[in-house]
Amino acid sequence: MLYTRLNDLPHARLGVVVAKRFAPRAVTRNTIKRVTRELFRQSGLPAIDCMVRLAKPVNSKQGPATTATLKAALRVELARLFGQAKAAKSHPRQPPLLPPEPPAAAPAVLPSAAPSPHTAAP
Repeated sequence: MLYTRLNDLPHARLGVVVAKRFAPRAVTRNTIKRVTRELFRQSGLPAIDCMVRLAKPVNSKQGPATTATLKAALRVELARLFGQAKAAKSHPRQPPLLPPEPPAAAPAVLPSAAPSPHTAAP
């Protein structure tokens, strides 16, 4: 999963989150991070912040993640995600319109300075 946001720097930045519950082996987690950084450097993204996060487990009993198959699958998926981010950020969108402000409340009416009939006159 890829999250992006514009930044005010002249270059793109990357963050990678690989949870143990999705990749229990340290070798697998390090491979994911290494391949992600490599493709990020080659992608030539505009000035955006990117956060890459695993969305589902990569190791399972039916098909454990071997280095060769993992790298191939990662390259395909990350190239697709970085390509989408590059295309989306090259066509900046208009900022969202803010909802109209509610009308200002009428000022509270202050009592007049006229003496009250209930007060004694001096």
